[in-house]
Amino acid sequence: MAKKKAFISFDFDNDRVLKDFIAGQAKKDSASPFEMADWSMKEAAPQKDWKAEAESRIKRSDVVIVMVGKTTYKAPGVLAEVDMARRNGVPIVQVIGYRDSSPTAVPNAGKLYLWNWDNLKKILAVTFK
Repeated sequence: MAKKKAFISFDFDNDRVLKDFIAGQAKKDSASPFEMADWSMKEAAPQKDWKAEAESRIKRSDVVIVMVGKTTYKAPGVLAEVDMARRNGVPIVQVIGYRDSSPTAVPNAGKLYLWNWDNLKKILAVTFK
């Protein structure tokens, strides 16, 4: 399967480390099922500018991967990104960000999966049949 371009959605205020973990793994691991340009915002931007930039990046992606932590299900930025992906027909996959946790799934973002490369490969293979 060809690698997919992924936009990583995460709770900016609480889970930046999750984005760093998955981005780092994708860069180091030749078995990664996706490639990722680090398109996340480095700092809080004015709401209007942030939304326009996020939507532009999501439109250029093959998939949005939501990294789910304890409060991701109610993070305004994640909810907006999920809405943008839905509106633009970009598939969404959400994965549990922390081991030994059982977080609440993000509304309208589909099934919640365990995070490992085998799962991501299977999910992406089905998503892009």
